[in-house]
Amino acid sequence: MYYLRPGKTGTRQAEAPVLVWRAMIVPMVKVIVMLLSCLLMATAADLPTKKWLNLAAVKTMAAAAEAEAQKRNVQVTICIVDEGGNLLFLQKADGAGLNTIQFAQKKARYAALFRRPSKAAADSLKSGNLDVLAFPDGFPNQGGLPIKVDGETIGAIACSGAASEVDEAIAQTAIDALLKK
Repeated sequence: MYYLRPGKTGTRQAEAPVLVWRAMIVPMVKVIVMLLSCLLMATAADLPTKKWLNLAAVKTMAAAAEAEAQKRNVQVTICIVDEGGNLLFLQKADGAGLNTIQFAQKKARYAALFRRPSKAAADSLKSGNLDVLAFPDGFPNQGGLPIKVDGETIGAIACSGAASEVDEAIAQTAIDALLKK
């Protein structure tokens, strides 16, 4: 390829330095673009994967909790929420009181948001810590448990309608069914 030398019009002299420069730069730019593309793809591949409660998991836990409640001959409301405390499942047994609907939701929401059993708030209140009553979404009553997979809270389950210890045992049975313990 021939280029006109700057300042010289009408002459067609080969510019060797320009040709060499172009011959080196173009492949270098291509290699850099390829390397940057590979780097972006490798970065995208390192994105974390998030576990979540899908419909099958919710159905598994609900069935296990319902079976455990029937085995114990108690009427409870079962509530399952995601990690943000958003309602995924709510089932009130025929004989459970209407107040159990709100109680189960509050227990589950506490367990999801604070990432610990709702019994922790109840124990804190029993030890004289009244601050737990001022916490938003705080509910000092046993029966809500966080659902943890690989150390991460992915949701919570709570039961209400029986004694608090029984509520928690039913919820634990549901988690065990999900994690197949």
